[in-house]
Amino acid sequence: MSFSIYQLKPQFQQLLQPLMRALVRCRVTPNQITLATMLLSVAYGAALAMQPQRAGLWAGLAGVLLLRMALNAIDGMLANATGQKTRLGTLLNEICDQVSDVALYLPFMLVLHAPLVVLAVAAALLAEFAGVLALSVGAARRFDGPMGKSDRAFWFGLLGLLIAWQAAPLLLHGVLALVIALSAWTVVNRLRQALRASAPATP
Repeated sequence: MSFSIYQLKPQFQQLLQPLMRALVRCRVTPNQITLATMLLSVAYGAALAMQPQRAGLWAGLAGVLLLRMALNAIDGMLANATGQKTRLGTLLNEICDQVSDVALYLPFMLVLHAPLVVLAVAAALLAEFAGVLALSVGAARRFDGPMGKSDRAFWFGLLGLLIAWQAAPLLLHGVLALVIALSAWTVVNRLRQALRASAPATP
């Protein structure tokens, strides 16, 4: 299994415990967090699309992506802590993540080479599809790296900062190319791990 920032999730969740307990006391539901996270992502993505010349918005993207990761972790923690794990929650989790990715990453088309951005977003969606596809062969949903959701957030957040700092186009497009290559590796890795996990045990 390739390294992914996702492997740091237990430590990240530990830091979020006080906030999670406060949300439990306020009777906030996991699905409310999931939907609020998607709406935040869509709103910020719309702001980037409408004002791509604003360096401050690109610099702020890293913070928004970190907040999104925290909220994504909290909705699962809430569901486990309050016994509110539902099929609807599982479906919302998957679809809202993909909507958020598209909303936050497609605006890069306005400041970078558009075909590369489209390819990066398509590769991201394909990687998540590969993770979900594992369920169809009897394996658990795969989160293998090296370019999972958290890893994409890191790299696109870095790209936003580089855009704000007016980095050289060659560097920006190099980062995008790396995201695409690692996403392709992730698709292969997740499918391979799904097949391995679903293989019948040898006697």
